[in-house]
Amino acid sequence: PWFEQRGIDAVVMPMGVQSEDYPAVLKSLFKLTNLRGVLVTMPHKVTSAGLVDECTTTVKIAGSCNAILKRPDGTLCGDMFDGTGFARGLRHKGFAFGGAKCLVVGTGGVGSAIAASLAAEGVASISLCDIDRVPAEGLATRLRNHYPRLAVDVRGSDPAGYDLVVNATPLGMKPDDPLPFDVTRLAPATFVGEVVMKEEITPMLRAAQDRGCPFVVGTDMLFEMIPAYLEFFGFGTAAPEELRAVARVAY
Repeated sequence: PWFEQRGIDAVVMPMGVQSEDYPAVLKSLFKLTNLRGVLVTMPHKVTSAGLVDECTTTVKIAGSCNAILKRPDGTLCGDMFDGTGFARGLRHKGFAFGGAKCLVVGTGGVGSAIAASLAAEGVASISLCDIDRVPAEGLATRLRNHYPRLAVDVRGSDPAGYDLVVNATPLGMKPDDPLPFDVTRLAPATFVGEVVMKEEITPMLRAAQDRGCPFVVGTDMLFEMIPAYLEFFGFGTAAPEELRAVARVAY
């Protein structure tokens, strides 16, 4: 709808493919002469990171890729925008990255991408928490390798003392889910981030809101990610508010 409104000769075409067929299908798709690139969703994000000619630091840290650009010379560049959308949403709400202490709870695909983008924005430290310590330690190692000045550790989910606390787990998808951390330990000045999009104000965000914390909702990440996609593919950019308005009219 946004392309149509702007008079841009482009469409987004949804396609489905089984995992075992994906590498061959992706290679064939890029033989099309009028394909600018591909947006990738689960379960193909991790595989995509190994199918491009070049990838960004964010992809190397996150271990996954959700956008592939076909360059004029035919080479493929992969990037990851889950964390970019989250970081842009924070900036839009007034969060100051420089020198910030951050806690990311959940180090799966989206948590890894968010941690990578926070590192790129120049935060002072990132603490990682996950029920499975192995992926958290792996992410911590990759962050240290690419950002040697960044303080990184793996610890529990206590949110006290941080400038930003992020729920990057699925907790909040179901009404009876426990909260991802003890919200009573949040300071009112702490920014709280949510990735769950099933409802705008999840129980965790409601509790943070009651404590006076500034926050970003899951859909903030989505609507801030789309301008980044547009810029990556060379279609200009758009304001998140504009995209939300187009989406309301279209759907």
